[in-house]
Amino acid sequence: MIELRHDVAGETVTVHVPETTEDLDNFWKWFYRARARGPIAIDTETTGLDVFGPPFRLRTVQFGDERDAWVILYERGGYHETYARDALLRAPEILIHNAAYDWLVLGQCAGIPLEDLAPRTTDTRVLAALIDPRQPSEGGAGTALKPLSAKWVDPAAPDTQNGLTKVFNSLGFTKETGWAGIPLTNKIYLLYAGLDVIYTARLAPVLRRELARLGVRPELVTYEHELARLCAVMQRTGLLVDQDYAAPLARRLAEEAEKYSAVAARYGVASVGSPAQVAEALQGMGEPLTERTDSGALKVDKAVLLPLADLDRDWQRIGAREPNPVAAAVLRAKRAQKWGVSYAQRFMNKLSSAGRIHPVISPLAARTGRMSVTDGLHQLPSSDHVIRRAILAEPGHVMISTDFQAIEMRVLAALADVKAMKSGFLSGGEKFDIHAYTARLIKGDAATPRDRKVFKGAGFGKVYGGGIRTISRQTGATEAEIAQAVAAYDRAFPEIKRASARWQRQAFQNGMVFVSATGRRLPLDRDRSYAVVNYACQSVARDVLGQAMLNVESAGLLEYCRLPIHDELLASAPANDAEEIAREFARCMTWPLYGVPIEAEAEVGGRSWGSLYGADY
Repeated sequence: MIELRHDVAGETVTVHVPETTEDLDNFWKWFYRARARGPIAIDTETTGLDVFGPPFRLRTVQFGDERDAWVILYERGGYHETYARDALLRAPEILIHNAAYDWLVLGQCAGIPLEDLAPRTTDTRVLAALIDPRQPSEGGAGTALKPLSAKWVDPAAPDTQNGLTKVFNSLGFTKETGWAGIPLTNKIYLLYAGLDVIYTARLAPVLRRELARLGVRPELVTYEHELARLCAVMQRTGLLVDQDYAAPLARRLAEEAEKYSAVAARYGVASVGSPAQVAEALQGMGEPLTERTDSGALKVDKAVLLPLADLDRDWQRIGAREPNPVAAAVLRAKRAQKWGVSYAQRFMNKLSSAGRIHPVISPLAARTGRMSVTDGLHQLPSSDHVIRRAILAEPGHVMISTDFQAIEMRVLAALADVKAMKSGFLSGGEKFDIHAYTARLIKGDAATPRDRKVFKGAGFGKVYGGGIRTISRQTGATEAEIAQAVAAYDRAFPEIKRASARWQRQAFQNGMVFVSATGRRLPLDRDRSYAVVNYACQSVARDVLGQAMLNVESAGLLEYCRLPIHDELLASAPANDAEEIAREFARCMTWPLYGVPIEAEAEVGGRSWGSLYGADY
């Protein structure tokens, strides 16, 4: 038996590493005593992070309570593997930090499905996020185990990641290759593996007490665990990639990037990735650049370049000016380069043996609780089909997209009780357009499509916190026009400003924390308290999506789900039953919120995700 000791919060703890069957019998005796006392913390060490990519192995499984950890050398097989699996199956309550990852690891490598583990799991990462969802860059502790342990358990909690990276380097490995290459019995590796479960075991009761002190509803904790399970199921299923399309697309995008880089070079921009060169070329063409970065350099990011190229956020022509050729070339070169590397090539590089990618779906990614999806799938332009064309439904299936209709504005109307807006949603019918309605309400029957665009920008400015300058860029209207539109918007819907003031007061009285309609704690920055409208709406819109996902599972449709993406659920369903299944998805995503109808529309496409955006397959 290897035994390693360490000090945690002034108390000596022990990490046990069984090597013989007798040692494993001692683990079993501890396990029965520990599970009688309460939950057992569990963790895994693996060869990397890509659970579904070859080669991926489970190296150790850790079990622990507040004083003892047992690191089972699963990679050795035999009794080590058998004891670990039996213990995992027999623990009635388990604690895991970032449970979705370990659920998928144990399902893939140990044959224990997440459906078995999830009902018994408390995820300390979820508990921490419900106390304070902010990352360290935003003033919070974040949701990583060691910073949380340093905050709540022991200020001296070691930084495992940095410590192990040094060990990897000393052995000739990199940060990436060390997890697979480090000897299984390296004592620092084993110590850190064991400490993780001890910290998790100590963290859970502290976080539970803090949640109770803050008045966070237990139902919200349960709800977040359920969403984590649903997202893990979708990640396990993954997305089928059309390899015959993705590989040539990567080459074509590389050629496109080269083409537009050559255009930019003719104007003196030798590197489209050089802000200084881009700024110099634009100024030489008479473009007024006024915004600067924190370091004092002129800003030439996407937000600056799109209006200069006369493009909106969806890359559609605004019609406000002649496109600047440098801005257009730089944008298109960088987009082609990003799409080629970050999407098409990455899809090919990350394929599982089944020809799928398995993007990580994080249900608590943002401060507001908004979800995110890795592999760039959350940043795809809303109207483009090129990348989406590479993602396929199952053989014999078609893609279904069920999308909430104007969810942000409906949530705003519901939360702020905006009378005129609610009236429009209630009486407007199936094809109701809130932005055209707003334009007519303010400008009369003579309202134009341009008026609609301007007032849409003003409305989204309320929801997303965009200022006059940002809305001006996005719509092509002058800042004076936008200022007038925003003022008119406030007169038409006065409840929004009143709600904002009320919510800000509530946050000030609650230590700069606003509590959402669903009970979620949303910390505000003192210099940006006006963002409370954005936080309130985005948070509830996310919880509307979460409830829709639970409804979908209750209706027996989870097997068809592939991604929650923004305000949309993507599904793959048998072609013969697609229309009926689409109607059921729409039903699951439709209900009233404080008197405002939340409505969703399901669209049945072809074989590819891109077919829902104009692709021909």
